[in-house]
Amino acid sequence: MGMGNDAMGAAPSSLSVVISGTSSGIGKAIAQRFLREGHHVVGFDVAGPSIDHPCYEHVVHDVRDEVTAQVVSPHILVSNAGTLEEADAIDVNLKGAIRFVEHFVDSPALRSVLFVASASARNGAEFPLYVASKAGLVGYMKNLALRLAPRGITVNSVSPGGVVTPANAHILESDELYAQVLAETLLGKWAEADEVADLVWYLTMVNRSITGEDILMDNGEMLRSNFVW
Repeated sequence: MGMGNDAMGAAPSSLSVVISGTSSGIGKAIAQRFLREGHHVVGFDVAGPSIDHPCYEHVVHDVRDEVTAQVVSPHILVSNAGTLEEADAIDVNLKGAIRFVEHFVDSPALRSVLFVASASARNGAEFPLYVASKAGLVGYMKNLALRLAPRGITVNSVSPGGVVTPANAHILESDELYAQVLAETLLGKWAEADEVADLVWYLTMVNRSITGEDILMDNGEMLRSNFVW
């Protein structure tokens, strides 16, 4: 069995991390988490960079396109880029994620792959194409886990419910809507982007025995499952 991902030995002190969708929200929080720990991060996003750090490189890129930038082979690969726009959901959230990840899966250094999916992939409580794109992403994650297991590579996804990010500004800025969505959670709150980043860190950097799993982070919303927009 090939173990080029250091699964049988000590991890390098500084890893190369490739992340899509790093200009804001969850992706930015994930990038900053790895940077704080001294790792080198290459971020891909349709928008320009919003992170200023000596160990950060930014590539302006749409995941619907083939990757042409020459970047370092990743140890950690995070597919986070996504859209809430129904017309683009399948092309960006599903096909784009697959295209992006498949470009890097042959990296001999690869140790872990992580997808940011959505709680709606489980409960269906959102717009149809968005739900389908995220549910498909979880299915693809499981397929990739099967394919990469012989190399000792973990592959998982996290499925956040409501998260405090700019993408949800229209809810966060409305007292009425925000009260409704908080009432749909058992803990009466939404997650912060940093919380999702911490879970991503654990699954890719600490975890060695969880693979092919979708981890839910929704503050108990799944037990209620009413969609508010």
